[in-house]
Amino acid sequence: MDPMQNRWGYASQAQSGALFDEGLRQHMLRVYNYMGLGLVITGLIAFIVSQSPALYVPIFQTPLKWVVMLAPLAFVFFFSFRIQTMSASTAQMTFWAFCAVMGLSLSSVFLVFTGTSIARTFFITATMFGAMSLYGYTTKRDLAQFGSFLMMGLIGIIIASIVNIFLGSGALQFAISIIGVFVFVGLTAWDTQNIKQQYAENYDQESQQKLAVFGALSLYLNFVNLFQLLLSLTGQREE
Repeated sequence: MDPMQNRWGYASQAQSGALFDEGLRQHMLRVYNYMGLGLVITGLIAFIVSQSPALYVPIFQTPLKWVVMLAPLAFVFFFSFRIQTMSASTAQMTFWAFCAVMGLSLSSVFLVFTGTSIARTFFITATMFGAMSLYGYTTKRDLAQFGSFLMMGLIGIIIASIVNIFLGSGALQFAISIIGVFVFVGLTAWDTQNIKQQYAENYDQESQQKLAVFGALSLYLNFVNLFQLLLSLTGQREE
């Protein structure tokens, strides 16, 4: 082979790899931006509602609280089934609406726990989440082998949580929280790797935007659930 052709071939591959890496970095940045803004929306709404008796009394002292608590789950199912058919702009609006509804649902946190413990738990969650997401992004190890175990653990947590609504067992809730922390820490790394692997440079802008929104939803759910579980374990309640 002509040495010049060989050299140009290597140069072309290097340039293509650099373009792919830059595209991937932009995609991941978009995912984290969506997720971060979603958390800001959730936190602001949760705080505002918790500081206004005219808002939280009609919600949490009436059967409406069940609607508010279950509405985020309905959004997740809707998102999962319709993400392929909805436009990128609709996906974004649905995500922002979901974050707002989640803020309503989480406003009770400010009524139950002290502001200091909420802030402390948030920073602990952010540190754990950041470390595991970075691991999922940089590791060469295929985490797919752990996916089935993590999903089984997630299903088990959901079932146990529903059962404990009726039992009200403190011991069961403690066990759910401990196991849940490990499950969502693992899911954070697994989902991050999946988001990275699902990226394709040849996707059109519409598809990449929807992929970013759905990836942000996955990481957002991991963060919020990890935060709630850690808060139930370490949070200081209002007296």
